[in-house]
Amino acid sequence: MYIQNGEWDIILKVRFGRYVKTETWKSLRFLIISLLVLFAIIPAVIMEAVVLTSYEKRAVEVRTAEIQNQCTILCNQLSQGGYPKVVTTEAMNAEITQLSNIYNGRVLLIDQAYYILKDTYDMDEGKRIVSGDVTGCMSGKGTTYYDSKNRYIEVTSPIMDAAKEKVIGVMLVSVSTDSIAESKGVLGGKANVVAVVAVIIVLVLAIGLGFLMVRPFQRITRRIEAVTEGYHADYLHENAYTETKILSEAFNKMLGRLKAQDDSRQEFVSNVSHELKTPLTSMKVLADSLLIQENVPTELYREFMGDLSEEIERENKIINDLLSLVKMDKTASNMNIQSVSMNELVEKILKRLRPIATKQNVEVVYQSFRPVTAEIDEVKLSLAITNLVENAIKYNREGGWVHVTLNADHKFCNIEVADSGIGIAQEETEHIFERFYRVDKSHSREIGGTGLGLSIARNAVVMHRGAIKVFSQPGEGTTFTIRIPLVYVAPERG
Repeated sequence: MYIQNGEWDIILKVRFGRYVKTETWKSLRFLIISLLVLFAIIPAVIMEAVVLTSYEKRAVEVRTAEIQNQCTILCNQLSQGGYPKVVTTEAMNAEITQLSNIYNGRVLLIDQAYYILKDTYDMDEGKRIVSGDVTGCMSGKGTTYYDSKNRYIEVTSPIMDAAKEKVIGVMLVSVSTDSIAESKGVLGGKANVVAVVAVIIVLVLAIGLGFLMVRPFQRITRRIEAVTEGYHADYLHENAYTETKILSEAFNKMLGRLKAQDDSRQEFVSNVSHELKTPLTSMKVLADSLLIQENVPTELYREFMGDLSEEIERENKIINDLLSLVKMDKTASNMNIQSVSMNELVEKILKRLRPIATKQNVEVVYQSFRPVTAEIDEVKLSLAITNLVENAIKYNREGGWVHVTLNADHKFCNIEVADSGIGIAQEETEHIFERFYRVDKSHSREIGGTGLGLSIARNAVVMHRGAIKVFSQPGEGTTFTIRIPLVYVAPERG
């Protein structure tokens, strides 16, 4: 689809104006900045959580190990001093109190009957304590427990008799972990400050990178906007990224096609004007020649009228061919597809054209290898075959020949039109399907060619999803081959 001048401006305003304002979150710059910030925040949050958790775990392990060590020392002293009598001594009470004060905790000494003999808080002495940890410790194995919610560590250690054979009591120490929590809070605050600073730095860098990384796309946008001002000789060369390079190549390809289409349209309009003007100019010259003469003989009038009739017929052919092209363009999506016998179709076309061949002293030979039936638009394909055969007859030498061959395989129908005519140079074969293009303009004028026949033929074949090719040697002849599917496949609609 050709994009008219001015349409780009509308497209760009829609795509790069309103969309950027109302849907900022879809902006590439916004996405780059957001991703970079997220890539900074998420690792920072995860690292902070890991560091704080690891610190807390390690601090609790160290504190627990210290308490266990102190409990083991005291339990050995109690065992050697004769537990439970040693509990009443002033020296032992001092050591137990010192342990409680150092770790800001509570120490309980329990006998075999689960009575509390000593409580540094002086709250539960003489009372019985029933606890899973104490019961487990009575079997000879100490326990540890950390309550992170209430923030304390509880350690139990068995007190053995002098022979180290029997558990005669339990030491239970409960220590607060408020200091660890406070240290963790201080560390977390510092980690938050570091994380905020890191996020700010990353945000600044992300914004800078976001603007920097979208610059190639902005240059591409400006280059596209320049198209609204008219085509430029230079193309887009933005190789900052692989994506922009691919985009540049695609844009250059599109721009080349648009320029080619625009040039083709301008050339077509110029050719149409020239082709229509030439017969009119000839008719005006003939008419003026008659008007400036007096007492013109009847024979001269007849001669001039004959020339005028030829020019009018030539004008009529050009107009009819142009109408055929326009009609094909308009009805390209309205193909009248029917199952048609190609053998009968080609025979009817050759029957109509043989009188022209006889007049030109050209032999027309038709060869069919098998019955062929295809799904086609009979009117359009007939026009294509007629133009090829008619050109082969008209652009032939006297006493020449035209061979028409029909064949098919399991999928395609093949029609070949070969002649012994003037031929086409290799450098011109790629242009012969262009509108108004003539290989031999002077010869074309003599035989009345309009330069539209091959263009009409190609359009008709392409509409059938087929292909047309040409092989030619100057002075030896030309061969056109048409290849169309036996079963018509309609084009997909977007």
